Amino acid sequence: MFESTRLMDYLPTVIIPAIFDTLKMLIISASFTVLLGLVLGFILFSTSEKGLQPNRSIYAVLSRGTDMIRSFPTMILIVALSPLTRILVGTTIGIWPAIVSISIGSIPFAGRMTESALNTVSSEVITAARSFGATNKQIITKVMLVEALPQLIDNFTILIINMLNMTAMAGAIGAGGLGAVALTYGYQLFDYGVMYFIVALLIVLVIIIQIVGNKLKNKIQ
Repeated sequence: MFESTRLMDYLPTVIIPAIFDTLKMLIISASFTVLLGLVLGFILFSTSEKGLQPNRSIYAVLSRGTDMIRSFPTMILIVALSPLTRILVGTTIGIWPAIVSISIGSIPFAGRMTESALNTVSSEVITAARSFGATNKQIITKVMLVEALPQLIDNFTILIINMLNMTAMAGAIGAGGLGAVALTYGYQLFDYGVMYFIVALLIVLVIIIQIVGNKLKNKIQ
């Protein structure tokens, strides 16, 4: 019903390059997001009321800033960050501006997910580590991170899947990738074969990400 007579023509020249663009956006933005999200999450946890070094002022500023960024819909955030992306990468069109916007939009989520995972660590474990003379840095890196790692992997797997969706939405406003192909060749040119092929590719990518996440979690448990 939705067979496309142009799908095979688009495959080598349009779709395959778009797959690599999407993977590039996802891998680079996910790397920044996980790294900086971990740092943000550890600071949020440490400065919270029950943290290792409670600091109400720092926690309030970071917490409110994090929640403000999280409240923006992805499309609006990408547009709102256009002046910043132009300063950082010299343009607002292409995969690099999308990487900046997706990373900034996802880091607060990663921070909250990290904080949530750290909150699942038993206080008895922390108390035991303190009794052995462990410093706050040692408690965070050698105790809490190890204990919370399975939950962190679960959380970040969900986040990376959501970031894949963000790359598709970014494609609608000039980022390129699979989202741009689905919109331009599938929707605007009414080539439903292309559009549903892109949907199938995105589903496959989601399944692969989830399988990898599950295997990593099972490996460390």
